Amino acid sequence: MKPTFTLTIALALGCATAGLARDAHPDDAGAVFVMTNAADRNEIIAYSRTGDGILREGPRFETGGRGSGGLVDPLESQGSLILSQDRSLLFAVNAGSGTISVFRIHHSRLRLIDVTRSGGSEPNALAQYGDLLYVLNTGGSSGVAGFRLGENGRLWPIANSVRFLSTNTSGAASLSFSPDGRFLVVTERLTNNVDVFRVQEDGTLSPIVINQDAAPGTFAVTFAPDGSAVVVETGPAGAQNGSTISSYGVQEDGTLYPISVGIPTLGAATCWSVITPDGRFVYTANAGTSTISGFAINGSGNLTPLPDTVQGKNPTGSANIDMTISSDGKFLYTLNTGIGTIGIFVIRKDGGLRYLGSIGGLPAKAGLNGIAAL
Repeated sequence: MKPTFTLTIALALGCATAGLARDAHPDDAGAVFVMTNAADRNEIIAYSRTGDGILREGPRFETGGRGSGGLVDPLESQGSLILSQDRSLLFAVNAGSGTISVFRIHHSRLRLIDVTRSGGSEPNALAQYGDLLYVLNTGGSSGVAGFRLGENGRLWPIANSVRFLSTNTSGAASLSFSPDGRFLVVTERLTNNVDVFRVQEDGTLSPIVINQDAAPGTFAVTFAPDGSAVVVETGPAGAQNGSTISSYGVQEDGTLYPISVGIPTLGAATCWSVITPDGRFVYTANAGTSTISGFAINGSGNLTPLPDTVQGKNPTGSANIDMTISSDGKFLYTLNTGIGTIGIFVIRKDGGLRYLGSIGGLPAKAGLNGIAAL
């Protein structure tokens, strides 16, 4: 039986269904969600999106858990706030309370439907495929834990699904399912490892296969639709604008083979990436230089820098730590935690970016983590 903790919190904090039925603005074409990661009370801030990409701030929704707090990027991860594949659910980690929250999405409004233990401590990233959800727990004995996703959006722990990483101090930063759901890949910042697990029929994972990233500074991994694993790397310590991006193929035995390795982003502190829905382009967030770099992806996973590589610039000091792309593939949004804004960019047909400005009102250097978009 599922712990009563989950049901009690979900019932106590879930918004009434009637609250979701409030009229949407006629210009609304989507939504963007940002997680506060506040240590006393974690919340999701909702923004409605117009067809022109402009955002309007809406209400806040409590996650029923606590974040880690902190300043700029305290979770040091990608994927702390994610949408389900069908974009009907929003998943959030509560690093301070060791829980996962699940929201039902209705336009730019949310209804909390579940809060459950993460199966470890300090959860900082999530990945979902079909009825599987895996969480990365970076605290204590760092590892991953699996859950089944019910039709009602509730999460149910999978027995014997916990798998530990190469060491307790790996600095685990992200996880991602392959497009066919056969593999789960995890990155370790402090060891420069890229771990591969085969997903078994019962939802558990095979033993870990540890791969060493060929470029230094491993941070996040994202799968392209063609099946290639795209890894971003911050670069060697002390290097000026030494960050890179690489792509790998995954073999049946869980080992990786290089496709494109160590391509410079021409930015600093490159830690996050996002791929367009059609799989043609990948962008990196270069927090140290407040820039965005762009690369084309061909059908074999090869990466080619777009002209001049750097495609977008936020104001100096933005510390754009994470990004998301609208479901229609037209707009890119950056979470600028250094100055408390969301940067707004148009994605042109050639992959170039055009800056539309930003929306402010967020607290600067206050621990914000996670951004997702409809």
